[in-house]
Amino acid sequence: MLSPEAQLEQLRRGAAQITREDELLTKLRSGRPLNVKLGVDPTAPDIHLGFTVALTKLRQFQDLGHQAILIIGDFTAMIGDPSGRSKTRPALTHDQVMTNATTFKEQAFKILDPTRTRVVFNGEWFEMMSFEQVMRLNSRVTLQQMLQREDFRKRYDAGEPVHLHEIQYPIMQGWDSVMIKADVELGGTDQLFNILVGRELQRAEGMPEQVVFLNPLLVGLDGVQKMSKSYGNYVGVSEDPKTQFGKLMSISDETMATYYTLLLSEDQPAGHPMDAKKALARRIVERYHGPEAGQAALEDFNTRFSKRDLEHADLPVVDFAGVNPDLVSLVVHAYAQGFQITKSRGDARRLVEQGSVHVGPEKVTDPKAAPAPAAGTVLKLDKTRAVRVG
Repeated sequence: MLSPEAQLEQLRRGAAQITREDELLTKLRSGRPLNVKLGVDPTAPDIHLGFTVALTKLRQFQDLGHQAILIIGDFTAMIGDPSGRSKTRPALTHDQVMTNATTFKEQAFKILDPTRTRVVFNGEWFEMMSFEQVMRLNSRVTLQQMLQREDFRKRYDAGEPVHLHEIQYPIMQGWDSVMIKADVELGGTDQLFNILVGRELQRAEGMPEQVVFLNPLLVGLDGVQKMSKSYGNYVGVSEDPKTQFGKLMSISDETMATYYTLLLSEDQPAGHPMDAKKALARRIVERYHGPEAGQAALEDFNTRFSKRDLEHADLPVVDFAGVNPDLVSLVVHAYAQGFQITKSRGDARRLVEQGSVHVGPEKVTDPKAAPAPAAGTVLKLDKTRAVRVG
């Protein structure tokens, strides 16, 4: 193992906040493998790259010789993490959660080493708790503490409902840390409150407090908002190689360095930004689909865009029947159907006006144009995406 100081230097790279760093160094100096916790709620069967930031950091702890503990929140997922939410999440059944957990683990183990990962379902302890034990656990936390959460406070002040089961969520997440004796808990910057509750509960139990290790939230493809399926700016782990590659080629040069740091734990290589972006996209595809898929996606991209041979490229086929004939509407529809990307009409109009959109070989810069392309025509949307008219 590396020295504790060298480990800390490596681990802090890309971190948003470590509370407390001196405590982490002391734990590293103990010479024993640390219990490093990452809790996940399988509220959906698939994950996107934004979620893999924490998994990548957990793998880094693994590679340094520490114990990775992946907690599958089969009970917390039925509530849904209220962090950053302006309203109550829809409730899931336990069966739905367990179905999602199967594919979630498969995707997580594309990053984590399964032979060195302890997987625990928090239903193992919550299912066995009596109502008396639930009351005793709730007595450790006050309503005033819960209302310190910005999301709860905003909803309360606005007269929006904050349901009592939502208040249970941070308590349950904190109790997970007690049950597994966590030394470190990983999470995004929106998890600070929840992880601090874990520290309090550990202290109340006379245990050493876990270190709060927060990772930045990965910015989505739009370069503005965090990556989220609801924003349509995500790259899904289970998406096909060409889709993954194409989406990653659309990120800005300014965003690329962050992707290298958070997704690959390394610096962006020197050289032309386009070469660095291709390397990033290829390596991400390789991670989830294998080396052959990564190379094939790179070659396909080069065929479609670097060589400009779009007529013979394998492009998504989009049916425009029933869509308004103006070019802006066609572009919005093409992004949604061909790449599952949400573009506003304003965004589409700007792409047209700046000369990014081609109908066949012809560049069209008039947003009011109604080209009515025939079946088989290539509609080029931007530097990295094109579709074929169905």
